[in-house]
Amino acid sequence: MEQPSTQPKPHRILAIVGPTASGKSSLAIELAKKYDGEIISADSRQIYRGMDIGTGKVTPEEQTLAKHHLIDIREPSEDYNVTDFKRDAATLIEDIQSRGKLPIICGGTLFWVQSLIDNQSFPAVPPNPKLRSELAPLSCEILFQKLQALDPKRAETIDAKNPIRLIRAIEIATAIGSVPALTQTKPNENYFIIALNPPKEILDANIKKRLEERFNEGMIDEVRNLNTQGISWERLEGFGLEYRWIALFLQGKIDEPAMKEKLRFNIIHYAKRQLTWLRRWEKQGVDIRWIRSASEIDLLF
Repeated sequence: MEQPSTQPKPHRILAIVGPTASGKSSLAIELAKKYDGEIISADSRQIYRGMDIGTGKVTPEEQTLAKHHLIDIREPSEDYNVTDFKRDAATLIEDIQSRGKLPIICGGTLFWVQSLIDNQSFPAVPPNPKLRSELAPLSCEILFQKLQALDPKRAETIDAKNPIRLIRAIEIATAIGSVPALTQTKPNENYFIIALNPPKEILDANIKKRLEERFNEGMIDEVRNLNTQGISWERLEGFGLEYRWIALFLQGKIDEPAMKEKLRFNIIHYAKRQLTWLRRWEKQGVDIRWIRSASEIDLLF
């Protein structure tokens, strides 16, 4: 059994980010083994039980290689947002450090990662069940139009294809007039941020290969089973990407070849947006160490 490295830990807290299919999870496990670390997942869908194949959740076998947190902590019908993540991740970091181990934040929900590292605060607007029930049947296009009318500035930066975020933004704007700009204190300088950025042709090939593997592993059955267990099609579509397109296919709204092609295109576009987000964050003064693959990691330490 490989023993943790006796080298000095590279930093008090590691954060591993990058586009989908870039190899973040594998790198996090490698560094957790080397530096006696524990991994805190920053993935807005891996928190849900039963959403395994579509989210690329680390397997039980992989979880034996390094301890993981914030995986399988909610049912898909439950809410869990950035405020919940920021609170839970901060508590876990303190606990992991108190035991002399290295916290490693790993995930592609970059809004969550940034909220933690930049110590952002968010408006305390409680859920409005009546408003949510009224908005839930509406298309993303109509939701986006509603948000534009309420808060044009927030509409400029939101993911217009994500109904969950659109509804939350409308909820906040309805309650307090607009979605306020995020406030933050001084960023936490104890983070060492590593961004995986493979060449585009390699990343696109990884996305295609991984998607084919997930279909072979039963991803369509996973989405079907979630609906059978009571998760509505609207809720599944709200999770985006794999769950959105497969839910549309299972409802007969799109055929299988078109579903697979549109899904692959959407994932590639999502990866591009993730990289754009990271570059914008870097321009704000955040120190990000870029690598093309895990093989370059030793160059950083």
